[in-house]
Amino acid sequence: MNCLLLLLLSASCVTAFVPPQSVMSRLRTTVCFAGGGFGVPAKKAPKKKTNKNSKSKSSVLSDMQVDKPPEQSSSTPKLDRFGLPIPTEDDIFPPLASDVLRIPATDSDEFKKEKVAEAIQHHIGVNLDIFDENGQSIHEENGSSRWKLKLLHQDPPVLSVENFFSEADVEKYKSMIESNEGSNGGGSGDAVQLSSPTFSSSLSLSRRTSTTWFCKYESMTCLLAKAQALLNVDLKQMEEPQLVRYRTGEEFSWHYDEIPAAQLRNGGQRLATLLVYLNDLEDDRGGGTVFRDLKPVVNESSKRKKRGSSTKENEDQLTVRPKSGTALVFFPAFKDGKPDPRTLHKGEVALDTKMIAQLWIHEQDYQASVPENNLQVDAASGVREELERLGINVV
Repeated sequence: MNCLLLLLLSASCVTAFVPPQSVMSRLRTTVCFAGGGFGVPAKKAPKKKTNKNSKSKSSVLSDMQVDKPPEQSSSTPKLDRFGLPIPTEDDIFPPLASDVLRIPATDSDEFKKEKVAEAIQHHIGVNLDIFDENGQSIHEENGSSRWKLKLLHQDPPVLSVENFFSEADVEKYKSMIESNEGSNGGGSGDAVQLSSPTFSSSLSLSRRTSTTWFCKYESMTCLLAKAQALLNVDLKQMEEPQLVRYRTGEEFSWHYDEIPAAQLRNGGQRLATLLVYLNDLEDDRGGGTVFRDLKPVVNESSKRKKRGSSTKENEDQLTVRPKSGTALVFFPAFKDGKPDPRTLHKGEVALDTKMIAQLWIHEQDYQASVPENNLQVDAASGVREELERLGINVV
């Protein structure tokens, strides 16, 4: 009877066999790090003598079926080291549907003021009272030509203003870049330099390799006064004025100018972008401002689109070439603060040095963070003097 009981117990042990804990540990390690994950590979343990008649742990492991991760084919999305799909450009910047309204401007010798008024009706717009029926400004600076307003795209509106900066203005801001080079807030004390390139995060594929100086309002009164005259906005709505330099090979890839929702507490959404080119770049030297989803100006006589860029890649996209003293104006959001995804744009790779002054206008009062103690009110008297010099009254 005892013998029969012992035999039954032995049989039950065989059918309920579980691999030793050490084997299960090795199995888990093999599955988790099959793709070459984190950590340093463990050193191999010295071989132990085993009984030829006993089944080794390795043979037990080999008998167990372990699924291998499927190999990626060219048709499957690329995965990062965590096994997650890597975002593509279309994921971050979805292509616009074909029925999204976009109306290019027409190239006409005759400036039509009512056409500009129609284009900007849903945005903070442009102060058309300072322009005559030919698009020329009613004021004239000493030694400089009058401003010339042009409509580059109808809907969404994109405009340029030729002669926005005089030669003296351009030289002043170019010298500020030189005097604050490498200062990181030192130098003349008028600007804080951000020289490190910024690259894409998990939320963006934008790549920026330029150098930016955040400037004190009181050192940029010419830009602020002309921006106030052109856009008819309050100084308190203005973000820190900036100077930007792109060296050969540098760029700012596709991006929107809108403010992320989490940061809207300071001034609300950006309603307007104003940038002024501080030097010329030839057509074959890159550096243009390219709008991905907007078409170039249509030549009214031939109904053919003007070539948008010197590069084949961007020739069917609205591209604004850098011209010293010319301002570019567009609107990242409507006047109610709703972002406009049609204004996706980039700064082409520059094959020569490119410099700009830029400014953003917010919905509400904006509080600057750099440089330290940077206040719009400190520029108020200087702005008034500039407006008086220009002969422009701002309500």
